Amino acid sequence: MEPAQASIVWLKEHSALGILPEPILARIAHSVEMITVAADQEIAIEGECPDSAYIFYQGRIDCFSEQVNGWAGSLLPGASILFQEMLLQLPSQQTIVSRSASKLWKLSKNELEEIATDFPGLIQLVAQQVSQSLTQVSAQLARERERQNDLQPFLVTSAKRGIVGKSRYAVKLRRQIQEAAVDRQSVLIFGEPGLDKDNIAALIHFSSPWRRSPMIKVNCATLQVSGVDLFGQAGGKPGLLENLGEGTLLLNNIQELPESLTDKLQALLQTGYYSPVTRTIEAKTEPIASKAQIIMVSERIIPVIDNLVVHRIKVPPLRVRKADLTLQANYYLRLIAQRRGVARRQIAPIALRRLESYHFPGNLAELEDLIDRAMIQAPDSGDLTEELFWPDRGIKQRFRLNLLNQYPWLRRLFTSDWWPTRINYGLTTILFPIVVVMLFIGPQQRSHNVALNLFWAWWWPLVLLSFPFVGRLWCSVCPFMIYGELAQKLSLRWFPRQLKRWPRHEAHKWGGWFLFSLFLLIFLWEELWHLENTAYLSSCLLLLITAGAVIFSLIFERRFWCRYLCPIGGMNGLFAKLSMTELRGQQGICAAKCDTYHCYKGGPAEGEGQATGGCPLYSHPAQLQDNKDCVLCMTCLKACPNRSVEFNLRPPGIELWTTHQPRVDEVALLFLLFGGLFLHRLPELQTMVGLNINLTQFWPHFLISIAVIVITALIPLISDKIQRLWQPQSHPFTKLAYGYLPLLLGGTLAHYLDLGLGEAGRIIPVTLATFGASVENLPVLVAHPAVINFLQGTTLIASVILTVVVTQNIARQSFWRLSIQHMTSLGLAIALWQIML
Repeated sequence: MEPAQASIVWLKEHSALGILPEPILARIAHSVEMITVAADQEIAIEGECPDSAYIFYQGRIDCFSEQVNGWAGSLLPGASILFQEMLLQLPSQQTIVSRSASKLWKLSKNELEEIATDFPGLIQLVAQQVSQSLTQVSAQLARERERQNDLQPFLVTSAKRGIVGKSRYAVKLRRQIQEAAVDRQSVLIFGEPGLDKDNIAALIHFSSPWRRSPMIKVNCATLQVSGVDLFGQAGGKPGLLENLGEGTLLLNNIQELPESLTDKLQALLQTGYYSPVTRTIEAKTEPIASKAQIIMVSERIIPVIDNLVVHRIKVPPLRVRKADLTLQANYYLRLIAQRRGVARRQIAPIALRRLESYHFPGNLAELEDLIDRAMIQAPDSGDLTEELFWPDRGIKQRFRLNLLNQYPWLRRLFTSDWWPTRINYGLTTILFPIVVVMLFIGPQQRSHNVALNLFWAWWWPLVLLSFPFVGRLWCSVCPFMIYGELAQKLSLRWFPRQLKRWPRHEAHKWGGWFLFSLFLLIFLWEELWHLENTAYLSSCLLLLITAGAVIFSLIFERRFWCRYLCPIGGMNGLFAKLSMTELRGQQGICAAKCDTYHCYKGGPAEGEGQATGGCPLYSHPAQLQDNKDCVLCMTCLKACPNRSVEFNLRPPGIELWTTHQPRVDEVALLFLLFGGLFLHRLPELQTMVGLNINLTQFWPHFLISIAVIVITALIPLISDKIQRLWQPQSHPFTKLAYGYLPLLLGGTLAHYLDLGLGEAGRIIPVTLATFGASVENLPVLVAHPAVINFLQGTTLIASVILTVVVTQNIARQSFWRLSIQHMTSLGLAIALWQIML
């Protein structure tokens, strides 16, 4: 077949010009020229007069018209392009663009005019086609206007903003948006409120090749139960899905979708087809293929839908994206300034640190509101200062006053070499061996040995008094661990090796019970061998605890003994929970600005941070839940270059009813210490209950000591069982048991007040007696027994009141529901009153 004849056949079978008479087709076939058009080339521009007509042969060509709201479509091979416009001398009605390399037959304007001259009927045929086309276009326009009117209330015209930030979370979010934009697969975007999830959906649509198609946002809570507004009525008005065509459907708050529509949405996601709503149950309709992309937004994962979506995007909350907070805040500052027509402002550094320390439950929406409110309050010039930002403080930041900001000299002290390095290596290491030697070689009674007097009449009362104020501060200058650290450093210098890492799981599980056992042995040793009045035995106790610290320091890195195994440290950690001060790190600042964690791991100096070996107890200040694992050594404060570490004044014991996590071994230690209180007053206890056991014999003394400890622990446990018979919904015993902590501290302090106020003031004559000098007519400063009894009684009364308050705060229940535990606390206090006063 000749080429011209093959072209005529192709025009008849495949082109819109096949209706023309064969002579005209033959003339066109002889006049056309095959051309190739590169991708993304404009073939015609809407409103401009063409100089050539075309017949589409092969490739991909799209057309769109601004007069029809950007309506777009793709041409099929064989389509005649610009013939009507050329013959009727009209401008192009569409913009026509090649989307790929395409082949077209080109017919010049002169050739077409010659064909029209030779065949006058051609113009008449074209005019008839134009008339038919106008009728079709009018119908299309009417349908398009109806479609646009239906979509208009739901239309999303653009994305509000891009993803602000450079953190790994922001980078990952951008990558997920790009992945979801390259295809038409379903997307689920979920996350907490206030994260602009609908804006992320808009970014997906307007970043895709289908961005010229409409995007609508539908709130699932407002959808009709029948689904007629979304899926349409069979034989009636089309729904949003049909009107949308190749656009994007954003289903907002998918968790509020009516249950009746869940199955229909599942079918749409699974098959890509949907069925319009029918008037009767029996009626059946043919499923309709949906061309729309489905994007769903939710505050949580919906299990029945999660398995059906292709792209899942979890939007991270702002509290984990604190590295982006500065950029995000500056973006909102610029946006709000433009909106209000005012000059752009800056956020003061201290105000920015306050924002970084906040947890932002409302996420980006709350940040924007805070900045907007600050801009309204701000004066005409200057930075936005701290007092303009007053977010709701998180549970870990409420009722706190940072003493380091309030008293700058305190920061200078804690970051200096004096605390605690010079105190430890210039004072503690010298005094401790002197005390130990004096206990060994000096007089053995407390009334004649100054070291024994210092240990029992000075150290115990003072350290107990310090707990409500400074927690475990004593542990920073504790001689036991100082010698452990010295042994560790010297051994590493003489025998270089890698110290073992902590067996954290085993230590966390069994360490508390180990120190419980040691404390039990110490109590029995103290009671059976009169430790408080036997100097060399007190020295042996100090040396044994020091030996434990040294041995474990030679094996494990840092202060393993101090964190998990030291009996004195266990008691200190328990009482430190009641302290009115705490050391904490601001989580926001740590997350936003720190990527070295020198406070935890140790490292070189950075900014204003000093070189340190890291926290000796392996505790990060931003993650502390209570005071148990912080010895206030201030290593983290010295290492931090961002001023994240705070030394806060707070309500005493507030952690017990906010962030505290109860532990069984701690509760066991608590009641062991209670038993020790009664054990210290065993003769008075015998008198009170009417027993007459000879305490000079070992085994009776041993058995009654064990019995006192066990019975004391059983009393609160039995009262809790009784309370549960009455109030089954009560909190676990391990949680409520911490309510007894103020009574334990008050009772222990009341016991040692007798020694502190009755013997500590004899320090001068006792010192001279230690060296064999005369002690007559030397000044003493001791309280009258009546004053001691008054202070002991006042301490017990105050501790009972505080115990009731703490128990109420922990349980958050009515006084009446906790009356059994309150009566138990009162009974224990009365018993202590009887044996002490």
